[in-house]
Amino acid sequence: MHSNRPKSIQTVEQLELLLSEPSEAVVSMMQRLKGDIILLGAGGKIGPSLARMAKRATDLAGVKRKVLGVSRFSAAREMESLASHGVETIRCNLMDEDALSKLPAAENVIYLAGLKFGSSERMAETWAMNTYLPGPVCRKFSSSRIIAYSTGAVYGLGPITGSLEADTPEPVGEYAMSCLGRERMFEHFSRTLKIPMAIIRLFYACELRYGVVVDLARKIVAGEPIDLDMGYFNIIWQGDNNAMTLLALEHVTSPPLVLNITGSERLSIREVATEMGRLLGKEPQFRGTEQATTCLGDAGKAHHLFGVPRVGAAQLINWAVDWVRRGNPYLDRPTHFEVRDGRF
Repeated sequence: MHSNRPKSIQTVEQLELLLSEPSEAVVSMMQRLKGDIILLGAGGKIGPSLARMAKRATDLAGVKRKVLGVSRFSAAREMESLASHGVETIRCNLMDEDALSKLPAAENVIYLAGLKFGSSERMAETWAMNTYLPGPVCRKFSSSRIIAYSTGAVYGLGPITGSLEADTPEPVGEYAMSCLGRERMFEHFSRTLKIPMAIIRLFYACELRYGVVVDLARKIVAGEPIDLDMGYFNIIWQGDNNAMTLLALEHVTSPPLVLNITGSERLSIREVATEMGRLLGKEPQFRGTEQATTCLGDAGKAHHLFGVPRVGAAQLINWAVDWVRRGNPYLDRPTHFEVRDGRF
């Protein structure tokens, strides 16, 4: 992000402007990129700011390109908000294969669809959404470049040095298994249909309405105990995640390029919560103890390709504390970062 970052982010409008601010590298890439961009599952947590960044970067690059957002858009305001920023919206249930087949063609596809929260109560739907749906999507967009979102959860629990892309996935629980299934489906169609792809294993994108540091701050304020069993975590400012996602469009390959996307720092739950408690003027409550394994990613490969994140953990922590202290709005979607048994 630009050098004159604000000391605090005071409104949702200011937050969304920062989340969708493209880096110079993204604007430059948009000048070279050919074709329209379609985001499948654009109504979730990441989709809106990612779509806005793609549109802003396209306009700054001075090129003509459609940016299309596809989602069920259960709330009309989500469609209206994207449309007001120049993103063309299409209401579509991607699991309706007839509706999927009628979507417009686009040379660049960003696949964000998936089911996590409540997945332990909806196992069959979780597998259908996470593992079956990539097949019809790949057949529909077999002439496109595809960025497919995955999760660091596919690694399972590993050393606190962080998992590398070459490590063998050992997912814990059906949600993570279904996400590995999603990756394997994309890999299969990438190989058989020669579709250039990148698979992004994301470790905790974070803004100020949701994310691990927001979860921690809210627990401290509420006096709820913070579970230490997971020990450590990674985060990345969602604006940096958005930029890296778009930059990955120039690095797609068949079979797919796999990338861990997260921040540079390995963060201790205990240390971060203690610091946040100091800033909030309230002592955090802890339970449990740090285990020998955790769910961490090493994003050195992505940082080599795209540069290190523009916003570091310290900045993000300060922003989050200030946001929570102000009583600003949040999305009621806890990350469940402390879960070790794979049940979300």
